[in-house]
Amino acid sequence: MRRRYLLLLIVPLVGLLALGAIPGVIGGGDVVYVTAEEIDLDDDGTPPSETATETIPVDNLSENRFPFATDAVDNGASESHEEGHFDFQAAFTHTPSDEFSELREWNANAVDEDTETVYLESNGTYYRLEITPASDVES
Repeated sequence: MRRRYLLLLIVPLVGLLALGAIPGVIGGGDVVYVTAEEIDLDDDGTPPSETATETIPVDNLSENRFPFATDAVDNGASESHEEGHFDFQAAFTHTPSDEFSELREWNANAVDEDTETVYLESNGTYYRLEITPASDVES
């Protein structure tokens, strides 16, 4: 009886661990980057956007929690991220879309919903961040 309960715990655990490893092996999806472009604010001190009216200070972003956004601000573009087939990998890994969603929840006024861009500020320099396909970055 104890073995049955032990198996009922171990088999799903091993299955979940295998699912976590599978997306990295499968790969084959679109490659995207988070790109950061320096911008000038409008005369009223807001981002050049129809819907965004604020910026998020980069100092408030943790490199561990927002690796794509902070890497893009530091280097112009983040490390690449390969999206899995059928968005399967997103359920098990951290994605640029996760970061943008979290930034949207954090401060919706710093996000342009029409173009899905986020506006950040670092030491007086302002940036527009976008999720960009590799074909537009590695030309």
